[in-house]
Amino acid sequence: MTMWNDRFKNEKYVYGTEPNVFLKEKQSLLSGEVLSIAEGEGRNAVFLADQGLSVTAWDYAEFGLDKVDKLAAKQNVRVNTELVDLAEAQWQQNRWDGIVNVFGHFPGEIRHKTIKGVKEALKPGGYFIAEVYSRYQIPYGSGGPKEVDFLYRPEDFLQEFSDWRIVHFFMGEVTRHEGDLHNGLSHVIQFIGQKP
Repeated sequence: MTMWNDRFKNEKYVYGTEPNVFLKEKQSLLSGEVLSIAEGEGRNAVFLADQGLSVTAWDYAEFGLDKVDKLAAKQNVRVNTELVDLAEAQWQQNRWDGIVNVFGHFPGEIRHKTIKGVKEALKPGGYFIAEVYSRYQIPYGSGGPKEVDFLYRPEDFLQEFSDWRIVHFFMGEVTRHEGDLHNGLSHVIQFIGQKP
């Protein structure tokens, strides 16, 4: 947590204040109450709230959540922020209409626990939308973790969600300009799944 608090403690939004491009393209699938995990400084949660959704942002860096609140106030929207460590998250069954993960990266064990939690906590008919760095990202040097264990494999989605309706799956190169830390040609996985 210390690393993330250090990263978020300055006033500058290190990932910018504009929403992720993929989420912006696909947000119309979302409705009702939406959870954004590993939300960071709030750019995606605030965007979704501005679309009229009821948004809760989870992160485990207090300074990040403070910036979510500030950005929401500036945009005149409300985002519910909760200090949550995904290693210990309590996932309520059938709680959310939508769940979003934009560049939320965790060690393998926490990643699997989080995916299991998403599957449990989404309501039937709800959508899970994710854009994350793939295991091929490290040589690109354009953002994301430097340890392969924190990066995603196709099977994290295609196997884990094989019993869901897979609406969209893509793995490959995209260009992202999101603040100082996501910048340039990148290798990502995009996933949209609908819970049956």
